[in-house]
Amino acid sequence: MATTHEIKVQRREDEGKGASRRLRHSGNVPAIVYGGDLDPVSIQLVHEDVLLASKNEWFYSSILDLNLGGDLQKVLLRDMQRHPYKQQIMHLDFQRVSANQALRTSVPLHFLNEDKSPAGKAADVVITHEMNEVEISCLPQDLPEYVEVDLGELKLGDAIHLSDLKLSQGVEIPELKFGKEHDVAVVIARHGRIEAEAEGEGDEAEQAAGVPAAKVDEDAGKGE
Repeated sequence: MATTHEIKVQRREDEGKGASRRLRHSGNVPAIVYGGDLDPVSIQLVHEDVLLASKNEWFYSSILDLNLGGDLQKVLLRDMQRHPYKQQIMHLDFQRVSANQALRTSVPLHFLNEDKSPAGKAADVVITHEMNEVEISCLPQDLPEYVEVDLGELKLGDAIHLSDLKLSQGVEIPELKFGKEHDVAVVIARHGRIEAEAEGEGDEAEQAAGVPAAKVDEDAGKGE
């Protein structure tokens, strides 16, 4: 069952850039709640509370209970705008969720037992995580905070694909409905030498691509 987290908010009456700027100066964050059968509502949150919550993984992938004066609305965080260089959150977008309507969202992948696996114990094997999150579809009450990927049996040459992930009941990966070519690798265990050669070839290609045409012509002329 999904874990919920409650966050207190207040209704925001003033709109516009000037109002949002004053709100931020006062230590708050402007936000909006939309979706469902209700109209969008402008709200504000205490910046310190949001900043603290944003350091947790659940803030981005779990059902949140927005508490507006005792009125609870279940939402998902859909967008967060941060200041380019300050440790400041500028704006948040929340989408309401319905208990009877399936939602699509991305949840993080937690990789387990990598150091205990045959591949993890081998000095000449490189384990690459091809993705760190996966998009799933499920009802709100079935939403997991993360999906575990057990690497305990991973060996050289093995690959774990989307279809290999162990999902809880009621949870599915929409991408797999489009065919086998969409069953992409999540984790791959390669030989370290092969990985190094692949990176070396990529570096050579980048260097060749960066040589000016005039330099190429000059070198060609020297050979004539």
